[in-house]
Amino acid sequence: MSSVDLFEKTLRPRRVYDGKVINLRVDTVKLPNGRVTIREVVEHPGAVAVVPFLKPDVILMIRQYRYPTGEILLEIPAGTLKKGEKPKDCARRELIEETGYKPGEMRKMLGCYLAPGYSSELIHLYKAKKLVQVKKKPEFDEKIQVIQVDLKEALKMIETSEIKDAKTICGILLALGNFSQSYV
Repeated sequence: MSSVDLFEKTLRPRRVYDGKVINLRVDTVKLPNGRVTIREVVEHPGAVAVVPFLKPDVILMIRQYRYPTGEILLEIPAGTLKKGEKPKDCARRELIEETGYKPGEMRKMLGCYLAPGYSSELIHLYKAKKLVQVKKKPEFDEKIQVIQVDLKEALKMIETSEIKDAKTICGILLALGNFSQSYV
């Protein structure tokens, strides 16, 4: 089977919701075998997340209430791309807004889809070092607590599910790896 045999053809796209951050489509598609089915698609502009190293063994993390989960989660700084915004610029902006630090060095570690079964969201993960404290610029609808976390403690928190946000887990584990991309 060639990869061409895997594509699905959109027969009827139908937008059912336009929101501030996401849109929702319900599309009728034709499968490679000729059958017709429905695909629900959450359209998302993309996002960034940053693992900010305050020291070689200490990262900055944020605590915030996440309404969809009904929980206060421990996460790395992250945010949604604005229209036309480059991921690297968004990562810098979000780091300043959420933590009050700007990166002296930053490199992209990875771009990945969060839930490709139903969402178009592509997240770009960065590692930031040589942080410089600046004025924090939180969004009007965000209440965030910034904390310093030792990397060994962060790994334990992942193992015990105290940290259960996927982008945070992926970002921390990637940041501890050895990647060949240079700092920009």
